[in-house]
Amino acid sequence: MASESIKQQDVNNAAWNACNIFRGVMDAERYKDYILVMLFLKYISDLWRYQYEEYSKVHGADDARIQRKLERERFTLPKNASFYYLYEKRNEANIGELINIALDLIEKNNKEKLGGVFRNIDFNSEANLGETKDRNRRLKMLLEGFNKPELNMSPSRISEDVIGNVYIYLIEHFASDAGKKAGEFYTPHKVSELVAKLCKPKVGARICDPACGSGGLLIEAAKAVRDPHTHTRNYSLYGMEVNGSTWALCRMNMVLHREDSARIERCNTLTSPTLVENDCLMKFDNIVANPPFSLDKWGAEGAESDRYNRFWRGVPPKSKGDYAFISHMIEAAVEKEGRVAVVVPHGVLFRGAAEGRIRETLIEDNLLDTVIGLPGNLFPTTSIPVAILVFDRSREKDGANENRKDILFIDAGQDYRPGKNQNALLDEHLEKILSAYEKREEIGKYTHLASYDELKENDFNLNISRYVDTFEEEAEIDIKAVQQEIDTLESEWADVRGKMKYILKEVAE
Repeated sequence: MASESIKQQDVNNAAWNACNIFRGVMDAERYKDYILVMLFLKYISDLWRYQYEEYSKVHGADDARIQRKLERERFTLPKNASFYYLYEKRNEANIGELINIALDLIEKNNKEKLGGVFRNIDFNSEANLGETKDRNRRLKMLLEGFNKPELNMSPSRISEDVIGNVYIYLIEHFASDAGKKAGEFYTPHKVSELVAKLCKPKVGARICDPACGSGGLLIEAAKAVRDPHTHTRNYSLYGMEVNGSTWALCRMNMVLHREDSARIERCNTLTSPTLVENDCLMKFDNIVANPPFSLDKWGAEGAESDRYNRFWRGVPPKSKGDYAFISHMIEAAVEKEGRVAVVVPHGVLFRGAAEGRIRETLIEDNLLDTVIGLPGNLFPTTSIPVAILVFDRSREKDGANENRKDILFIDAGQDYRPGKNQNALLDEHLEKILSAYEKREEIGKYTHLASYDELKENDFNLNISRYVDTFEEEAEIDIKAVQQEIDTLESEWADVRGKMKYILKEVAE
């Protein structure tokens, strides 16, 4: 049983302090991989050692029997692949090579869960870690940093939630440091939580993120459906990610949250998705995503002949892939049941030409349920405000009934906690949005339920300001009172000038 004396903040601080080894040597976008891989190695090593000790209590010195038991556990940790073996070897001249060998052994012995995860990380890299002397010094310090008591991740000392949370904590801070480069792997935690709850996953759901990054949205979707008392995991997680390093982060994130069975594919979702069954797209109950905003060169040239016929409503512009992702998600959602929640730039709401035609068809097909405007500067990658679109394929059951083609607009753009570099959503902001979403009724200057006729009258432009009037009338100015105030100030200023003149005269004499 985990000790309650181990505080989340202590673990977070210890892990973050380990980053000091690399600061000033390389930027966060590069050194994050070394830190997160070492955290992962420490986790599975502590888990393995704990399991060995537990079996030893039962089987004593019968090491062969203990090893057979260990082979049935979540992971197999080969000899000379443990963090503690590497810690003992930390002064060796080839320590970088020894770490690489250990990671390779772990991959080979856990192919199903970890195959390829460490492929893009090189602890013996001169380009990243410096020449031999400096590299060895840094790796020694890294191993020593992770050997601190605060980072003992044995199940007897620390809960699973704390382990998963420290990974998220690190990713969040790396994203802040990496700035615009963070877009490939990070969605702010509260935005992920909001998207997951809007998508409403249910017990037994298949949940997918086709642009999963480091997996934060999938983790939040899992939390939204998991039983808080029994922690029963009656759902399945799927993801696709094109960037190899980010895909590896996601795989490790799943394991650290005990989502070992999550299927995370490394592929290009728009041109060659691999979540397929019988040469058709796999179907999902819930799809959540924060895809790259307005992705250029996304693959428009091959869209008309797409083997999965995802772009039958129209081919998005080759320089803006937003509706390409949306088209994929809708086609991958279960017909007449599936739900989609996706983060988009505001241009998706009003841009014309091909995007306008696709948007009109989606509304005519009665798929779009809700449009939510969020504040600007929530992301480290951009300061622009964003929106969340919620699509509900159960609305298809209403067919051509125009009375049911309404869309709820929520303008939550003014609710946030200001930050020095980045704004943030708080629990109270999420609760307000989710409450309005559930009530689906008019709230002055915050929501509007637009009818189909209203949408058509606006040429299916979804710009939120067209539907939610947030205009605040300026208070009427009392000219007489203002003039009186001006007269009073002028009188006081004349009195001050008179006193200053007298004092200066006294000083001069």
